[in-house]
Amino acid sequence: MLGDPGIDAVLVVGRTPVGRQDDRLREILRDDFFDFADCADDFAGADACFFCLGVSSVRKTEADYRRVTKDITLAAAQVLAGVAPEMVFTYISGMGIDSTEHGRLMWARV
Repeated sequence: MLGDPGIDAVLVVGRTPVGRQDDRLREILRDDFFDFADCADDFAGADACFFCLGVSSVRKTEADYRRVTKDITLAAAQVLAGVAPEMVFTYISGMGIDSTEHGRLMWARV
């Protein structure tokens, strides 16, 4: 996004710094990804969100995997929808998901 001169600003929300400097880049570092209410104002007026989050399903229960992959996504999406309802929300996920939610592989269902 920073390579596109038509982009005015990029806000990255993550656990660690991205390690890049740019006048249009701002970062919010946080530990809690289940509640974004405290930074909702930072998202107001945004045009798009590319939500990129993932974790391996190895040695995770379905409940634990769902908590990290689905619950965090919904927590962010709900806050974003409240402050920027016209925003395009793009969820970046892995290949092989099962939109029926009844497949054989747990990670694909979630």
